[in-house]
Amino acid sequence: MAEFSWETRSPLDRALVSGPHGVHGGVGVTLTEIRNFDLVQVMARRGKAADMASAAKAHFGVAVPETPTTAGATEATLIWSGPDQFFVLSKGGRHQVASLSPAFAASASLSDQSHARLLIRISGAKARALLAKLSSIDLYPATFPVGAAAATSMDHTSVTLWRGNDAPDGQAVFNVLVFATFAESLWHTMLDSAAEYGIEIGHSEDLA
Repeated sequence: MAEFSWETRSPLDRALVSGPHGVHGGVGVTLTEIRNFDLVQVMARRGKAADMASAAKAHFGVAVPETPTTAGATEATLIWSGPDQFFVLSKGGRHQVASLSPAFAASASLSDQSHARLLIRISGAKARALLAKLSSIDLYPATFPVGAAAATSMDHTSVTLWRGNDAPDGQAVFNVLVFATFAESLWHTMLDSAAEYGIEIGHSEDLA
């Protein structure tokens, strides 16, 4: 009988090679895969958007994003993902489907997306230049400030993009959620597009 391994692996298990990539002499872009996170999509049932928003406010203590933005809650980030729906991004098991179900039982449907999506953090002085090659979103600070989000596409791949808190050096930080099945393709596109700037590649379990 054949033996099978059910060990969970990153979609970039073979493609991500930590260290420098591209031109030498500097790092314009840092690409970091964020691993071992919990991601739940919350979608309002028909006619229940207001009830879902009330349930979210009661559970998380913050208003649910009703426009393309994010909201910080206790040990979680709420990310707009479309009309009357949002993601709950967290780690440590506190905000999984089982723990969220009682709060949204009457107003929303929940879907565990933890292993269906890959999360990539993009930072560095050339982060916007890289993203400008791949997306039509205007990422100028006045248009896309900290907390802004978008459901968009990169290289014909659907993604959820949002701007996180700035890095300690003041540089902007962007986050990209992509379907796991398209992750390796988009990753190679990012590497090719950012090679001229110099890239530092790595992975982390830190959501901050």
